[in-house]
Amino acid sequence: AQPYAALAAGIGLSADALMKTLGHWLKEGVARRIGVVVRHRKLGYQANAMVVWDAPDAAVGRIGAAMAIEDYVTLCYRRPRRLPAWRYNLFCMIHGRERAAVLRQIGLLREKPGLAALPCEVLFSPRCFKQRGARYTVLAETAHG
Repeated sequence: AQPYAALAAGIGLSADALMKTLGHWLKEGVARRIGVVVRHRKLGYQANAMVVWDAPDAAVGRIGAAMAIEDYVTLCYRRPRRLPAWRYNLFCMIHGRERAAVLRQIGLLREKPGLAALPCEVLFSPRCFKQRGARYTVLAETAHG
């Protein structure tokens, strides 16, 4: 109910003061977004698939928006093609507890208008890599200033 209370207490602020500060950072462009890194495997989501699509460039925004509204699509984003080896430009992630359930959800996604005909590949994650949020450091000035 109060996701920022512990963070605020840890830095000596009230939750309201922290929320105001974060809101100011977002408004001023200091931060673009605030999110969490969920360790989905620890929650029992072992069947995780990245579905990559070869979408027409002119329609990729519309298609991605149609995918992203589905509750079971946890990430959806566009990336440049890397021809000739990689033709895919639209990616979506589906996390599930069982592979069969994820495959059913991919089937539902493919039923959306215009998706059935798009070439795609389903890439299940065989292992989990370390997940972390962005971390920034201040680089020391070089001799060139």
